[in-house]
Amino acid sequence: MAIGTLAKKELRLLLRDSRAAVLLLGMPLLFILILGLLLGEGFGQSPDKRLRVSLVDEDLGYGVEEAASWLTMTPGPGMAHVLGPFSLAMYQRTDRFPGGKWSDVVLRDLEETAGIRLEMIPSRAEAERLCRESKRPAVLVFGPDFSRRVAQCSFLTGGINPFYRDGVKIDEVGAELLRDQTQLTTASVIEQVAQVTLMRVVLPYMIGKAFEKISEKDFIERLGREVRLPVPPGASLLFAAKGIKIVDNKASLNEALAVAAKDKATEEDFRVKVGLGVQSALKQQFRKYDLTGKTWATLTKSEPRAGAGAGVAAYQDEGGSGLLKRGAARYQILVPSYTVMFAFALTLVVGWLFVSERRGGTMKRLRAAPITRADVLLGKFLPCLALAVFQGAFLLAAGKVVFGMPWGPESWTVARQVAMLLAVVATTALAAMGMALLVAAAARTEMQVAIYGSVLVLALGLISGCVVPREWMPEQAQQVSLVTPHAWALDAYRQLLLNPDPNLTIVMRSCLVLSAFGVGFLALAWGILKLE
Repeated sequence: MAIGTLAKKELRLLLRDSRAAVLLLGMPLLFILILGLLLGEGFGQSPDKRLRVSLVDEDLGYGVEEAASWLTMTPGPGMAHVLGPFSLAMYQRTDRFPGGKWSDVVLRDLEETAGIRLEMIPSRAEAERLCRESKRPAVLVFGPDFSRRVAQCSFLTGGINPFYRDGVKIDEVGAELLRDQTQLTTASVIEQVAQVTLMRVVLPYMIGKAFEKISEKDFIERLGREVRLPVPPGASLLFAAKGIKIVDNKASLNEALAVAAKDKATEEDFRVKVGLGVQSALKQQFRKYDLTGKTWATLTKSEPRAGAGAGVAAYQDEGGSGLLKRGAARYQILVPSYTVMFAFALTLVVGWLFVSERRGGTMKRLRAAPITRADVLLGKFLPCLALAVFQGAFLLAAGKVVFGMPWGPESWTVARQVAMLLAVVATTALAAMGMALLVAAAARTEMQVAIYGSVLVLALGLISGCVVPREWMPEQAQQVSLVTPHAWALDAYRQLLLNPDPNLTIVMRSCLVLSAFGVGFLALAWGILKLE
């Protein structure tokens, strides 16, 4: 009964000043609103998430017949042979008409590159808007004729030469890199990623296509004209019988084949064998590589790197909408950060309650009453705890209603989302009010409360990651932040609000640590509290 009476009295004192109560709830909301409008889309995101390769795929590919005309101009088992490990079914994947798409091959290469995060943007207009508004430093656009242009790339005369000093001429292959002129450094990094992957796609294709030309009839005919062989003294009559004139005691390879063959069919067979022989010799000379491969993996005789990349994600607008930028991803960071920070800011309010009672002599009268220090401590703790829980719940509700912030995974019911968040709110309030009572028990004057409380609120807010996201801190500083209850509360909120599949073990562990902080602070406050 004594605890209940004291709690009612403290609650009336807290609610008496309605203006102060409004400020307690409105101040953190105002901070969140201002920062939400001032901070950009990338606030609180890790470097991996901020640095991504964004693409627009407008590639029309080409029909099966056209693909075959480009890709099977040389003897071979067709497109499956040309594409190596890329299956024909994958190559023909397109939503427009049944043909091949070289943009799919480029995407596949990027997906297999470790550390690359891909994002597909639906249209060129959207990509231009994102670059214009500085939401993306650069976007790689595959134009409608990208596949046709890549298929025409060749070392041979008449083909497209896509190379220059810095790598691949992106515009030569029907692609374009849109840039934000205010983020040229990051745009250059993305351009280098695009250059490397295009090199890995285009160069082996060109090498393989050129190598296969060695066995073609036209090349052997040209080779036969250029290579001149000495004619043995006794063989000149054979050349004369075929009507071949020997110059400088030499004859061309073509002329030698004509003399050696008994008819035209045999002569053609000899030519094919010469081409295959040249290919075989080159393969032996460069046996570390498969010169007939049309992909980087087959050219270098290495297995494709599966599962190393971050995969492809559809573009999502994380910038929010409207004047308040409702739904912006940054509110998932700001709302829990300032909910935690202002819960501990109640330290000042609780401390001033204690000091005012000491100055008014209430503490001395309580010492004369038949109640214990524990009764006094709990009588003051419970209404403050209720205030902290209400403040936390109010800010999270405002985050959802005002700022469009989700409360958790979409697969969860609203009841489950609320239950998990309330567990974090309650244990955070327990730790915050335990610290508040410890400060109140230690301070003797308003000045001491202001100094102790302000230093704790600001210092712990900075160390824990409430003011500056912990991802921006050095690794050692992130570990040091765990000495604060704030950091554990933020870990729990991060799992519930940012992780589509929350690790509930981390959430429960954080709640237990927060409870331990609260109980420990209360024990210390009980030990040093003096009713005077």
